[in-house]
Amino acid sequence: MGFDQHIRRRSLPDEMPQLADDLHPVLARVFAARAVRDADELQYELQKLLPYQQLRDIDRAVDLLIAALQQQQRVLIVGDFDADGATSTALAVAALQAMGLKQIDYLVPNRFKFGYGLTPEIVEVAREYRPDLIITVDNGIASLAGVEAANAQGIKVLITDHHLAGEQLPAAEAILNPNQPDDRFPSKALPGVGVMFYLLMALRARLREMNWFEQQGLEQPNLAQYLDLVALGTVADLVPLDRNNRILVAQGLSRMRAGQARPGIRALIEVAGRTAERLSASDIGFFIAPRLNAAGRMDDMSHGIECLLAENEQKARELAQQLDNLNRERRGVEAEMKQDALQLLDNMQLDEANLPHGLCLFDENWHEGVVGILASRVKEQVHRPVIAFAATANGAIKGSARSVRGLHIRDALDAVATRHPDLISKFGGHAMAAGLSLPREHFETFAEAFDTEVRRHLDEAELCGEHFSDGPLAAEEMTLELAEAIRQAGPWGQGFEEPLFDGEFELVQRRIVGEHHLKMVLRHPGAPERVFDAIAFNHVDHDWPAEVSRVELVYQLDVNEYRGQRSLQLLVRYLRPIA
Repeated sequence: MGFDQHIRRRSLPDEMPQLADDLHPVLARVFAARAVRDADELQYELQKLLPYQQLRDIDRAVDLLIAALQQQQRVLIVGDFDADGATSTALAVAALQAMGLKQIDYLVPNRFKFGYGLTPEIVEVAREYRPDLIITVDNGIASLAGVEAANAQGIKVLITDHHLAGEQLPAAEAILNPNQPDDRFPSKALPGVGVMFYLLMALRARLREMNWFEQQGLEQPNLAQYLDLVALGTVADLVPLDRNNRILVAQGLSRMRAGQARPGIRALIEVAGRTAERLSASDIGFFIAPRLNAAGRMDDMSHGIECLLAENEQKARELAQQLDNLNRERRGVEAEMKQDALQLLDNMQLDEANLPHGLCLFDENWHEGVVGILASRVKEQVHRPVIAFAATANGAIKGSARSVRGLHIRDALDAVATRHPDLISKFGGHAMAAGLSLPREHFETFAEAFDTEVRRHLDEAELCGEHFSDGPLAAEEMTLELAEAIRQAGPWGQGFEEPLFDGEFELVQRRIVGEHHLKMVLRHPGAPERVFDAIAFNHVDHDWPAEVSRVELVYQLDVNEYRGQRSLQLLVRYLRPIA
């Protein structure tokens, strides 16, 4: 099944901004293409963070926590089973304890038994902890029934979340969410862990005014020590890295590189085979976050939270190894499911011409915790919105949706629910990712309705793979020094993508390594005396024409480290043989 793929070069402003005298010309071009217009936008000091005062309900939220501290109330954190939820939970527990709260615990709904968020069922479980106050992290904005159930039990609820709000808000004591109506906070990209960090900044400021720490004989906590958690959760949740989020990630990365991360994160870096001193945001996204997420996908996110909270090095290593084992199991399940999905597409005898614009896939045997990754993998292959469904224990099916540029997936689900009120049981999410549940017997009807809705927004021309490039590089620009400068110029991530370049190269040599990866030696046509090593992961050349002399690439300048030696390598993101 082949699909069109196009290279689209990023546009540059008519007048290039003057960012810094010593900035490499290629980096100047890269930043200009990402709408950086002032050198200050590349300064990532903590004092440049947006002020917390603009968050709606921030004072009410702090009032609740002040009362909890003064009265030593029982506080229960209700988290979520992904990396953002895990880091938010660990951050809340660790920091509130440091501020003097003695009775704090956490509860993460088991995704296979309870599903997502503060549901009435979770409130029943929460009652066993006898909380005076429930704080939701990375969830709660859609928990109308759960908050109502907590209120009926006399339990106060403070919601901290970043997901999009529905038409009605829960009747919580306070809601901290930059995406709720009438919120003036300029960044709508703040992740759940970022919302909790902002709440803690506001709380610490109030406690300082009250001389709380002196009165309690407590050392005033340095919130910077928690930025490793904030960076991990921010990168893992794939929120756009606007300037405010880049500050949080840059500061957290700086602590990790300096060896100041908490034991659990250091252990995760170790089992992932990364080097802390040279850690990048992409290392977090591709190697650290999947191991943490594996706990929530395959078992129970409590394993991940305990790893993040571990204070003992040995305990942290043991827990990190468990997470690594779960991630290996997840990869095996994912590979089988992807094979099933591709077979399912083959059985449907669909090609690019008659494939639905919005694709829904379901298999009775798929693992509920892995359908999100499956949807991402299939989306990368077919270049359209994909929802992968798995069966649940109660006869329903649960779907995980991934979108493409041009379609706000949560809004699309909302539109389907509006037109077909009885079709979807519940849904929620972001622009690019969402989750939903519906009765098994509604699958075919929903798949049709979803495809119809996607067709309202995307036409055939938009359903192709796009690779955004920062243009070609001259041979003299392709250096280890530039690769190093790009790595240091981050953090790069969602909405502030790491630079990719494109060009045609002469193919000197090619071979398969590790069974699934294509290793190449390439020559730049503008400098025949120079050759470059390149690797295309998960790409083989079995279907190439017999004679191939040139290739078209979209690539990243990468630093290859082997036996203490560092060299330039082209990390290939897209490859097309030219006979």
